[in-house]
Amino acid sequence: MPAERLLSLITVEIFVILAAARLLGVVFRAIGQPQVVGEVLGGILLGPSLLGWLAPDFSALLFPAAALPHLKILSEYGIVFFMFLVGLELDPALLRGRGHTAVFISHASIIVPFALGVLLAAHLFEAQAPAGVSFTSFALFMGVAMSITAFPVLARILVERDLLKTRVGTVTITCAAVDDITAWCLLAFLVAIVGSHSLAGAARTLGLTVGYLATMGLLVRPLLRRVSAMVDSTGRLSQNVVAVVFLLVLASAIVTDAIGIHAIFGGFMMGAMLPKDVLFTRELVDKVEDFAVVFLLPIYFAYTGLRTQIGLLDGPGLWLECGMIIVVATLGKFGGSALAARLTGLGWREACALGVLMNTRGLMELVILNIGLDLGVISPPLFAMMVLMAIVTTFATTPVLAALYPPERFRAELAATPATPSAVLVAVALPRAGPLLLDVAAALAEGPESPLYVLHLVPPPERGTLGVGVAARPYDDTSLAPTLAHARVRNFAARPLQFMSRSPADDIRDVARAKGASLIVMGWHKPVWSRTVLGGTVQAVMRESAAEVVVLIDRGLAWPPGRILVPYAGTVQDRSALGLATRLADRHGAILTVLAVMRPGAVAPRVEAETSPEVRLVESASPVDAVIREAAAHDLTVLGVGEGWQLEPHVFGLRHERLAAECPSSLLVVRGTNELATAKR
Repeated sequence: MPAERLLSLITVEIFVILAAARLLGVVFRAIGQPQVVGEVLGGILLGPSLLGWLAPDFSALLFPAAALPHLKILSEYGIVFFMFLVGLELDPALLRGRGHTAVFISHASIIVPFALGVLLAAHLFEAQAPAGVSFTSFALFMGVAMSITAFPVLARILVERDLLKTRVGTVTITCAAVDDITAWCLLAFLVAIVGSHSLAGAARTLGLTVGYLATMGLLVRPLLRRVSAMVDSTGRLSQNVVAVVFLLVLASAIVTDAIGIHAIFGGFMMGAMLPKDVLFTRELVDKVEDFAVVFLLPIYFAYTGLRTQIGLLDGPGLWLECGMIIVVATLGKFGGSALAARLTGLGWREACALGVLMNTRGLMELVILNIGLDLGVISPPLFAMMVLMAIVTTFATTPVLAALYPPERFRAELAATPATPSAVLVAVALPRAGPLLLDVAAALAEGPESPLYVLHLVPPPERGTLGVGVAARPYDDTSLAPTLAHARVRNFAARPLQFMSRSPADDIRDVARAKGASLIVMGWHKPVWSRTVLGGTVQAVMRESAAEVVVLIDRGLAWPPGRILVPYAGTVQDRSALGLATRLADRHGAILTVLAVMRPGAVAPRVEAETSPEVRLVESASPVDAVIREAAAHDLTVLGVGEGWQLEPHVFGLRHERLAAECPSSLLVVRGTNELATAKR
């Protein structure tokens, strides 16, 4: 095939691969699955398992045999740099204070599935081992393949489910780190034995490996520390430094490939040797990750998919063996991890959650399987079975974890202090809005001893689709800095809470429940051009939270307000708004006016308040217009939600909320205690 045509063909192939991987990745992420599951499945669907089965002529035209070696080379570069990122992710700081527990659990999670894998190999050897492969090599490979945990995918799941700071999350991420290191060492040992074909050759390979590791630890690591110090002093990662790191990654891959333990170990070890300084690691991940994860890795998935022939499983016996592999893999990894975690003191629910997480395999399994197929240790049908096992175990992690460890449970862990009745939760979305929201919360609290919790939710990063760089990206501590500084000035005992969130409304509700909050204070931050005012997170919190909810629409409110207006029609929500407005006015000496609005001929509503506010009766066919006119003479309008004011939580965002949009004063929208949600608790 001419070089020009080959280049065009590979370009088209890459276009199709990237489009399929990104599309399926987004779809799977939308249904709560790790994006990598969709990307892996996209690669398989482009192979003979689907495209080659449905349209064999088109598949042969798009992916001819002549182009596969070129895709293989690109995929190998992708996996080398991906393993470099995985090495960067393995932070030794994870082991501090948890080393013994993590080593015990992680080694149990390797020994048990390894032993079951060896037993399974005895059953599969005659049917699935290629000719000329010894049982020892086959059994060792099956043991290692059953033992792996996908550290990057696991890290991503922990981030997306906000488990990274819980007890289960911290133990799991530490165990996965130890597990990864141990499993890769076992795989290096296996590759050395299989590739050497003799004990003398294996001993030579292992000796060279020990020398390589010593060189990395004694010479390369100190050099990298100096590079890191230089980056810290200049405050930026230059292209020259990036070039040096890339050269070291490639050199390390060349050495490990020459030794006989595969180039991916060179990339992994270089990442593990790099200092875990925040600036250096974060900048380096930002430089490498997008290209490696978004561009190169899908090519690896597609290359794996082109080698996966599910059609080879053409009989019930082979499908039975595939099911047996999935069951053995799950029992070994889940059972070994869960039992070991229980023995270290975790409860059964937490231990089972840890076991489910450790059963995540994902891309790491594909790496091992491709190595096994390249070495000729496993047959193509067994390769297809093991790929299916990797997909099934990874896909099952999220739903099974949700059943075993529901969100409200780990929200209670994140809210580590005991729940306190009459607490107030302040949800701060924008740093600049926090101080005013805190003032409002303190004024509306039941008493001066009511705890004030300040919550900031961080959206999960779009970068790092496989979880790489999670440890290198700490939360932005400056988000709550203005609010906490304001709390110190006001002498408020504000207690900060901050974590990543994919569902802010659910998280606000669950944290409020865990803290025993009787009041939630939120801000409104939608753009001014939006047709609707209240919707999205605000709507969901108002509909689902058991606590009272107030939403501040700030139009230049000077604190404390001097004149407060409460539109009143006598509904339950109006009474809640009047109660909070009375509390606010009493604490700050504000003038409180109740605007009792009635339609022509209607009976005036009866105003019941703890104090005697100024009550003005207004008869109007348009209550909303009456409130808008009167609000112009006030600093703050406190308004209960309700149909009369065209503000109902169940229809927020579905119609034009005119009063909320056009009220000239700042507005405090109140939804009283949700009795239905309280009953559900």
